[in-house]
Amino acid sequence: MNEHRTPRTIEIAGRTLGGGPLFVIAGPCVLESGSLTRELSRALAEICRERDVPLIFKASFDKANRTSLGAVRGPGLARGAAWLQEVREDLSLPILTDVHHPEQCAAAAEVADALQIPAFLCRQTDLLVAAARTPCAVNIKKGQFLAPWDLEHAARKVVESGNQRVMLTERGTMHGYGRLVVDMAGFRHLAESGHPVIFDATHSVQTPGGLGGSTGGDRTLAPLLARAAGATGFVDGLFFEVHPDPDSSPSDGPNMVRLDEFPAILDGILAVRRALEGAQ
Repeated sequence: MNEHRTPRTIEIAGRTLGGGPLFVIAGPCVLESGSLTRELSRALAEICRERDVPLIFKASFDKANRTSLGAVRGPGLARGAAWLQEVREDLSLPILTDVHHPEQCAAAAEVADALQIPAFLCRQTDLLVAAARTPCAVNIKKGQFLAPWDLEHAARKVVESGNQRVMLTERGTMHGYGRLVVDMAGFRHLAESGHPVIFDATHSVQTPGGLGGSTGGDRTLAPLLARAAGATGFVDGLFFEVHPDPDSSPSDGPNMVRLDEFPAILDGILAVRRALEGAQ
C-alpha cells in the first residue's frame, strides 16, 4: 500500500480489521422487517465470504435525522435489537448501528459490536462519551460541515473517555447547492489520526432535500467514488447501504445500491485495490 500509510487496525468481535485488505460495512439504511434483515444479511455475508472480505452488518433501528416530520424512522430499539441479534447469532456477523441519544448507547451495545455517531451529531460530547463508555467500537461520521482534520477532535473525546477503538468515516462535504463533494485528499488527513478510515460511498452521493420533503441521490455514482477512494491508499473500509429494491425503501432509496449489483461493484473496487498494491 501507500508508503506513507501507517497501518491502522481495530478489533471488532474478535476480528482484526484494517491495516491492509479492505473490509466492508453494509446493510440497509433502516431496519424494515425481520424477513428483509435476514435476507440481506445472508446475501451480503455470502457475497463477502466469496471474496474473502470481512463484513460488518449495518442497519439502523431509528433514523432521527430525517428531512420531514412524517418520514419513516424505523422499528425502534426493542424490535430492531431483536432482528439484529438474530443476524449476530445466526451468521456470527459483527453488528453496527446508529445511536442518536446518550441514553441509547448502553442498550444498543447489548446487541451491537460498533456504535455509529451520525454525521450531524459528530461533535456532540455527551453522545461521544456515552458511546465510548460501552464495550463497542465507535464509528464517527464526519459532519458535512467539517474539515477532515477537525474530526480528530471528536475522536479524541472518545479516546480520552477510555475507548481506543475508533473509526472515522468520510461521507461527503456540503458544497452549497444541494450536492455533496468528496475531498479525496482529505483521506490522508483522516489517516493521520491513526484510526481506521472508512469511506461511505452511498451517503456521499446524496442530494440533501433534493426531493423536496426527502433526500435524493444518484446511486450510479457510488461505485465511481468508492473506486477512487480505494485508490488513495488511505481507506481501510468501505460503507455501502444495500437493498434488493432501493426504490421501495422508506429511507435513502435514491442513493442505496441494488443488492444484485453489489457483487460487481465490490469486484471493481477490489480490482483497483489489487492494482494499487501491485504498483507499490
